[in-house]
Amino acid sequence: MRRPTRRPRVLLAALALALALPVGLTAQNRAQAAAAPRTPQLATSAAELTLTVPPSRTTPGYALHVATDQLALTTRRSGATVLATAPGDTGALRFRTAGAWQHATRVTGWSWKNGVLTLTAATTAPGATVRARVTASADRYQLDWQVGGTTPERLGLAYDLKSAGHWYGHGEAQTPNGGPGTDQPWPLDSGQVVHPAFGPASYYMIDPFWYTSAATGLRVDTGHVMDVAINQNTDGVGRFDIESADPYRATVFVERTPLDVYRDYVGIVGKPTKSDAGYRQYAQPVWNSWAQFYTHVDQARLLDYAQDLHDNGITGHALQLDDKWESNYGNMTFDPKAYPDPKAMSRKIHDLGFDFGLWVTLWINLDSDQYQYAADHGYLLKDAADTAKPCTVTWWNGTAGIVDLGNPEAKAWYEGRLKGLMETYGIDGLKFDTRFFDERCAPHEGYKPTDYQRLGAQLADEYDLQGVGIRVHWDTAAHQAGFVTRQVDKGTGWNSLRASVTQNLAISTIGYPFVTTDMIGGSSAQPAPTKQVLVRWAQSAALMPLMYASTSPVDTIDARTGQKVVYDEETTARYRQAIARHARLAPYIWDQVQQTLKTGDPIMRPLFFDFPGDKAAYTITDEWMLGPAVLAAPQLTDAPTRSVHLPPGTWYDVAHGRAVRGGRTLTSYATPLGTTPVFVKLGAKGADKALRALR
Repeated sequence: MRRPTRRPRVLLAALALALALPVGLTAQNRAQAAAAPRTPQLATSAAELTLTVPPSRTTPGYALHVATDQLALTTRRSGATVLATAPGDTGALRFRTAGAWQHATRVTGWSWKNGVLTLTAATTAPGATVRARVTASADRYQLDWQVGGTTPERLGLAYDLKSAGHWYGHGEAQTPNGGPGTDQPWPLDSGQVVHPAFGPASYYMIDPFWYTSAATGLRVDTGHVMDVAINQNTDGVGRFDIESADPYRATVFVERTPLDVYRDYVGIVGKPTKSDAGYRQYAQPVWNSWAQFYTHVDQARLLDYAQDLHDNGITGHALQLDDKWESNYGNMTFDPKAYPDPKAMSRKIHDLGFDFGLWVTLWINLDSDQYQYAADHGYLLKDAADTAKPCTVTWWNGTAGIVDLGNPEAKAWYEGRLKGLMETYGIDGLKFDTRFFDERCAPHEGYKPTDYQRLGAQLADEYDLQGVGIRVHWDTAAHQAGFVTRQVDKGTGWNSLRASVTQNLAISTIGYPFVTTDMIGGSSAQPAPTKQVLVRWAQSAALMPLMYASTSPVDTIDARTGQKVVYDEETTARYRQAIARHARLAPYIWDQVQQTLKTGDPIMRPLFFDFPGDKAAYTITDEWMLGPAVLAAPQLTDAPTRSVHLPPGTWYDVAHGRAVRGGRTLTSYATPLGTTPVFVKLGAKGADKALRALR
């Protein structure tokens, strides 16, 4: 497990109601740790097996209690339960066979050898048994299990959510209330997550990792699609099912704080080795045409957009032309009617001070003049059900085949056309969209579906992604590439603005630290955002690592009607102020990027990562830490005031120019449109630089 060279011990508060908070080592714990055996020990009784892992100087120790009358697992730390499998008929270790769910029951045998506890158990399915193996180490245990006597369709673990306090992680969550576009519960158990196609080929930014307020965590090691349900129908259960009969492999982390669990996880999947975005891309917004025009874009509209941004001092490092520039999807040729002179368009954009970016995809529509060529040469993924023919997928722009990155010749063909396009038209960077694989397709010989996340990451790593990043996940290559991660499309209302905050917290704490909200103001073909939503979104994004913009405060088109949306001068001025604030913060943010490259810690993170003993921090949805010194609490509603929770310490209230004692909540904090609550923790690393930027 990776540890920073200097980290103070934190003594945490006691449990309060259902919120389980992590507990540090007391003097008595440390004395016990010094005297206790250093290896895991097993004790037995009539009702259970108890596997005890002693504490050490850097780990809290834990005990895993295995009930034997009906196989159930309860993890305790310092005598308190911090994670327990679901009780009763839900079943801890569960599987589906012949269309019905079954689960492990009575433990029928066990053995203990070389630190490995092996269990066998009967099940509710006649003739079927479960065999499980628990391998304990200092701050985690590995749980591997499988079913014998039948071939299951799915295997799953089920947990009692309240046993661990609150749950986080997952990434972009599908929910009954519109997630992830308009709803991202934080914590996850505060809403309902119903995500039946949770897998490595998903367009959503997800990883099979969850962590809790009790400083436990779960990582499922699989390349198969999962069905994840957290508090579905408010049942208080977390179900983590795999659509496969392969052995179920999971790691359960037991630590002192949620940040420690996160660091353990990053120690497995890897931290970024670099940032794919440079300083300028952190300092200035990127402007993208999508929410401004959607597919109703052409050369004249794009140049008018660029000119208006320039003339009104709405700065940015790049202007990207999004979807609908090709004559047909996959041709990689500009539509000559809409773009009569792409070279002149590129020159004009550069003359205005922007880099020029372009949207691309590996999906080639059937009506493209390149589709048959690619199919004839074997450049497309094959159909999983019939590998003699190309795989076809339906998406928002028609029906397409997908270039097979596992085929070296296909990859070379695609990249050659891509580079030729960029050289011909002076294109500086790319926005890769759609997915690199689909479960309806068969991977290339010698590859697995999960390999396509790595192949996509390696492809994208050759190009400047201009700060909008890419949506690859689930693979160590995606973690280590250091891509900026952009969220899934959001709506244009207040609910989407709030979801953009909690979603960034979710993504950045599953190992993707360079996060940006979806386009400021939202998209999703909804009416243009109101003045208040647009300004508040810009103010919020200014306190995040990067700014990704589209809806212009000076020239916006309502995609539904084709009519202009006119914002007043205050909107433009407030937007400019947000951009300027972000630019002033850039030196501080860049320092956080460098720190992340050393530690893997997220830049934008929940308050409880820095203040694990602060009980109130675990349910706050509209505040975050930007590095160790800046607490952002922007207004995310249309209310005139908001409450601001300040963790312990002394904070500088930027809006009012005063020092404030923390460990309390400021009520009725006034938030007129020109005020964005932001605080600097005095004495924190980087506080002086943050103060110079924010005052």
